[in-house]
Amino acid sequence: MSQMEVHFWPDDKKIGVRPGTTLLDAGRKAKVHIRTRCGGKAACLMCKVIVQDSSGLAPMNVNERLKLGSHADEGYRLACQARVTGSVQVTVPEDPLKAAIRAQLARQAAEDDLF
Repeated sequence: MSQMEVHFWPDDKKIGVRPGTTLLDAGRKAKVHIRTRCGGKAACLMCKVIVQDSSGLAPMNVNERLKLGSHADEGYRLACQARVTGSVQVTVPEDPLKAAIRAQLARQAAEDDLF
């Protein structure tokens, strides 16, 4: 059985997986952290990833489309639901808490430069 390549950004990690593998499982295999709280049941919506070209993924199922709402039209997929059918590039958004901490540290550094 052939392997499909999944390329995760911004980590720049590539992994070969079997067709039908979820992006969440591919991320775990590649040691790319994708947040989840529900264990892959499409309940927490924390595993949202961005896929510019979804031709390497199976079409969204009804549950995923309903959960994502308007985000579905913006390139978002639920990593626990999106199944690989071909090579695909995936962007994992920065964890909101990490982003807030990074922004706060940057503000503090900028203020320190003023004094």
